[in-house]
Amino acid sequence: MADIQADGLQRRIQELENMRHPLATIPVNTQPYGNIPNTPLAASTISFLLGALFALGMALFLQGGLMAPWWATYQLGFFIAAWSGFHWGEFAVTAGWNLEKCSVDSFLLDNGAMYHIANGIALVEYLVTLYFSPSSKVHPYISAIGILLVFAGQALRTTAMVHASTNFSHSVAFRKRESHQLVTEGVYAWFRHPSYAGFFYWALGTQMVLQNLISFVGFAIILLRFFYRRTRAEEKALVQFFGNDYEAYRRRVGTRIPFVP
Repeated sequence: MADIQADGLQRRIQELENMRHPLATIPVNTQPYGNIPNTPLAASTISFLLGALFALGMALFLQGGLMAPWWATYQLGFFIAAWSGFHWGEFAVTAGWNLEKCSVDSFLLDNGAMYHIANGIALVEYLVTLYFSPSSKVHPYISAIGILLVFAGQALRTTAMVHASTNFSHSVAFRKRESHQLVTEGVYAWFRHPSYAGFFYWALGTQMVLQNLISFVGFAIILLRFFYRRTRAEEKALVQFFGNDYEAYRRRVGTRIPFVP
C-alpha cells in the first residue's frame, strides 16, 4: 500500500515538474543569453518600464511637444513611444503566438551593443542638431512620412510574427524541427522576409520622424548589409530544410528590401 502511494506521489511530482506555468519564461530547445534574468519578475519589470516610457512618449507626441524644456518635442515623444512599443510588442507577440520560444530575450533588449549604440547616436544627433540648428527640424511632412513608415513597418513585422506563429524565430534556425513548416501564404505571399522588411522600414521611419540625415543614411547602410548577410545564411538553411519548395518560393516572392534580392 505504501509503495502504491509512493508511486502515485512520484507521478504527481513529475506531472508538476512537466507542467508549464502560463507565466513561465523558459523556452523549449533554446537557451537564453543570461545577461538579463529569465524570470517572470524580470519580464514584468521590463514590461512596466517599457509601458511607462511608451505612455510618456505618446503623451508628449499627442500634446504636440512642450514649450519647455527645449528638447521635449513631439518628434522625440514619438521616437520614445515607437521604440518602447516595439520592444514590448516583440515579447507580447512571442508570448501570445510562440510561447515555446518565449523568454526575457524576446524583448530584444539584449540585441547586441551596436544596436543600442546606433540608437544612442541617433538621439545625440537629434538633440545636438535641435539645439544648434532648430530650423533643421521644422519639416513636418518628413516626420509625417516617417510616422507612416513606423506604423506600416510595425504592422508588417507583427503580422508576420503572428501568421508564422511557432515557425517564427528571433534567431536563425540551422536545425529543422519536426513541426517546422514553410509559410508562403498571407503576408508571406508578398514579402519573402516580412519581419525583416518590417523592421527595416520601421527603423528608417524613426529616423525620418527625428529628421536625422546622418543616422538615416547610417541606419540604411548598416541594415542593408545586415539583412543581406542574414538572409543569405537563413535561406541556405531553408533550402536544406525544404529543398525545391523553398527555391520555387524564393524565385516567386521578393524581399521588398532594396538591394536584398
